[in-house]
Amino acid sequence: MHEGIQSCTSRQSFSRTICRLQAALVQKNITLFCIVDHSGLAAGIGVAMLPTKLFILGNPKAGTPLMAASPSAALDLPLKILIAEQRDGSVVVSWNDPAWLQQRHGFSPDLISNIAGVEAIARSVCE
Repeated sequence: MHEGIQSCTSRQSFSRTICRLQAALVQKNITLFCIVDHSGLAAGIGVAMLPTKLFILGNPKAGTPLMAASPSAALDLPLKILIAEQRDGSVVVSWNDPAWLQQRHGFSPDLISNIAGVEAIARSVCE
């Protein structure tokens, strides 16, 4: 993978992985701001793309202190989780590594805990 990106392979189908993520967000009381259906948008312009959806999520109470400490963090917040089907039929769940975000934007390391939950959520949908 690329620098700063973590991923896991889901044991579920694409649609089941989507359902699991949505349920996990509700259970953790995390706001789902938006879902970008990249493959659906591609189909709308006649381009074939494997199923790919980007979930934009977060908790203003957790993310705002990062942006207050380092305004450039707003480029990467709210957090995102990408679910993408691969050519072999596997489903990959990806997210930005919170420690990488801290290094990228230079906010205090003690604020990493505000966004560290994204990894647990993403990994839980891969199980």
